[in-house]
Amino acid sequence: MRTRVALVTGGASGMGKATSLRLAREGRAVAVLDVDGGGAQAVAGEIVAQGGQAVAVAADISDRAGVRAALDSVRAQLGPVTILINNAAVENFSPLGELDDVTWDRVMEVNLKGFYIVTQEVLPDMEAAGWGRIVNLSAIGAQTGAPDMALYTASKGAIIAMTRSLALELGRKGITVNSVSPGFIDTPMSRRAIDGDLFPVPYEQILQSYPIPRLGQPEEIAAACCFFVAEDAGYITAQLLGVNGGAAV
Repeated sequence: MRTRVALVTGGASGMGKATSLRLAREGRAVAVLDVDGGGAQAVAGEIVAQGGQAVAVAADISDRAGVRAALDSVRAQLGPVTILINNAAVENFSPLGELDDVTWDRVMEVNLKGFYIVTQEVLPDMEAAGWGRIVNLSAIGAQTGAPDMALYTASKGAIIAMTRSLALELGRKGITVNSVSPGFIDTPMSRRAIDGDLFPVPYEQILQSYPIPRLGQPEEIAAACCFFVAEDAGYITAQLLGVNGGAAV
């Protein structure tokens, strides 16, 4: 069987990096896509150094022309993409009264429109193969709510809704669509929030409210993503898997 090609958006750091590395260890060819081209190149280089197949591509996922150019490069070097990890996102911590239209538009352009663009551009490869795996990264706040994060959680809640609708639309084509909802994961994004004291209470207090009272690790999200993209996961679709220490169900 030909090696499956996986595209990981936001693959230069955090959960995207961990997922890229694990996919490669499990035998997939990996395209690491990130707006940070140097970071993407570093992750791809790490994969190649470990004996895997990988390429790095730089693109802003909200820019369709950039995404198309990146995918053309991936297809030329690795082949059609049949595994997609929609991970790239930007965060926002703002009370509703302090939000402005520019911020709203930018978060939605990346977190929601970018997800739509990348999925739509990759879909023909999966349809041609009669096989595909799409995993969309949501967030625990989309399930529970989060103070000062109405914009971010709205974008991530939309991902959950679109996951379920796309699963219904694409199942007959051999394509599964699932969502992973991370809890409080130790990523550069989370560390920026911790260092900036952006939570309404100390982050240690948040963790102590969890049944498993610690930060999650990016590798634990990678494990969930790789579960959904396995060859024998073809009867699992439209699901939301929370990796959150029991903080939400």
